[in-house]
Amino acid sequence: MDLQLHIYQLKILIRLVKKAYRDFRLQGVLDSTLNSKTYETIRNRLTVEEATASVSEGGGLQGITMKDSDEEDEDED
Repeated sequence: MDLQLHIYQLKILIRLVKKAYRDFRLQGVLDSTLNSKTYETIRNRLTVEEATASVSEGGGLQGITMKDSDEEDEDED
């Protein structure tokens, strides 16, 4: 049975995952190590949960999203 995360759980998990990813990048961990299958699975799940929450809650995430400013910086490189 696949249960949906509560909106508060989703907000906290998105913040934790993004912060941990940024902190590891700042410490010099290689992107090949950071972008493991496990991380991609977690990121994809949170993205799906985010989309589901935005449809059912009507934008209850209040600006918190898995879309990261780091991704925009990589596009500019």
